[in-house]
Amino acid sequence: MKKSKKRMAMLLAAMFAVTALMLGLAGCGSDKDKGEADGKKPLKVGIVQLVEHPSLDTIRENIVAELEAEGFKDGDTITINYQNAQNEMNNLKTICQSLVADKSDVIVAITTPAAQAAFSETKDIPIIFAAVTDPVAAELVSDLNAPGGNITGTSDRVSAAKIMDLALQITPDIKTIGALYNSSEVNSQSVVADLKDYAQQKGLTVREAAVTNANEIQQAAQSLAGKCDAAFSPIDNTVASAMSVASSEFIKAKIPFYVGADSMVKDGGLATFGINYTVLGAETGKMVGAVLNGEKTEAMPVKLMEDMDTYVNGKTAAAIGVTIPLNVSEMATDLGA
Repeated sequence: MKKSKKRMAMLLAAMFAVTALMLGLAGCGSDKDKGEADGKKPLKVGIVQLVEHPSLDTIRENIVAELEAEGFKDGDTITINYQNAQNEMNNLKTICQSLVADKSDVIVAITTPAAQAAFSETKDIPIIFAAVTDPVAAELVSDLNAPGGNITGTSDRVSAAKIMDLALQITPDIKTIGALYNSSEVNSQSVVADLKDYAQQKGLTVREAAVTNANEIQQAAQSLAGKCDAAFSPIDNTVASAMSVASSEFIKAKIPFYVGADSMVKDGGLATFGINYTVLGAETGKMVGAVLNGEKTEAMPVKLMEDMDTYVNGKTAAAIGVTIPLNVSEMATDLGA
């Protein structure tokens, strides 16, 4: 009897020991699983875009593609919340407030107005902007090389002088340039100011047609067509969103229309010397990835696009009776072919 009791006690002790060991292992496994789950919690990437048009869409698509190439895949390691303001300033504010309230890990702001709206809502969440022509004039950074705050990104600044140098190669008889742009866009104001400086140096005249929204584009283009030898628009979001309207008016009047972006050439502009927006989007995506990996925006210089390309629209050239010189066509990409 005593032996049976002793065996029973030993058996119970062994069972308790095994149970304790299993519970301990289970507890360790739970902690490990929890740690893995926390480690895989998707980071939040908020994207705010001013308006839909090919240049901006190309930028956004290549930001997302670059992030995925770096291991940040939407729905897996990150969650992308994309919002489009449809060119309404009030929408920008609302969108940026919601991205801040959602505690985004980084906000990507495409265009100057979008960057300004995001920056006005947070000085804590990192902001990476894309396609901001003049970040200093827009009061986003005070120094391109040392932003020093929670915002940095890529600039799409183009040279009005180089575009007009190209224009004079293609249509050398230009005397009067018509500038079509949105007067409320800081990026456009900056480039048009450069255009005026260039014109003064070359003895040319600039006539302006400033608009405040896309509905005014057609009338403004018609007005300029009767007053200029060539028209010019910088990388202006309002004009770009209504390029088919603007280019149609200038084509009807047989006025060469020089623009600031490749997509604007594709949509009927005659030519530009400008940025490849696929590259700009990829560079922006790299900066977003760097922030997600822990880098600080204050130490990340604003990225300027140095590689420029010549773009022409052969279809537009034919429609307005302009022959693209061989030295230009040989180095240009024809987006109208």
